[in-house]
Amino acid sequence: MRLLIMGAPGAGKGTQATALAERYGVPAISTGDIFRHHIRNQTPLGIKVKALIDAGEYVPDDVTEEIVASRLAEDDCAGGFLLDGFPRTMHQVHFLDRYLADRGQSLDAVVSLHVEPDALVERLLTRAALEGRADDNADTIRRRMEVYAGQTAPLIFHYESKGLLVDVEGTGSVEDVRERMFDMVDAHVRER
Repeated sequence: MRLLIMGAPGAGKGTQATALAERYGVPAISTGDIFRHHIRNQTPLGIKVKALIDAGEYVPDDVTEEIVASRLAEDDCAGGFLLDGFPRTMHQVHFLDRYLADRGQSLDAVVSLHVEPDALVERLLTRAALEGRADDNADTIRRRMEVYAGQTAPLIFHYESKGLLVDVEGTGSVEDVRERMFDMVDAHVRER
């Protein structure tokens, strides 16, 4: 199984990504985790990425694509993978499409967790209070969600037009969302 998972901040993507990867016996690959690993171990890539992040810059597509390609080439990805946090731009989408096509592979499904904006704001405000993140207020959270929606709309459209999108309602208990997601992905894969 080759899967992607997408969702706005607070949609439960990280939690559900782990469960989805375990269900299909594939590694969950989070670009954020990979970046943090390289930064923590002060690899040449980590030093470069840390400098960009410290300067408030995004990590360029080519750097992110290089890391993902390197990770997908590892042995544990031979039977599939779940990507979390990649792709984030159309450049990265086209890179992944080419990367897989060059290997005679394709994605099986793209899971998009959808939660109503007001529910996301409540979740993120609660998380901010628990984590002591005073900079997270309703206005900044709503702005982040607008940016996310604007950036991901073309990706959602691309995957929907290819018949890969599995749009999962992400409201409810973690267990309810998980079961709903499993049922929908299983049905999607059977239909393909």
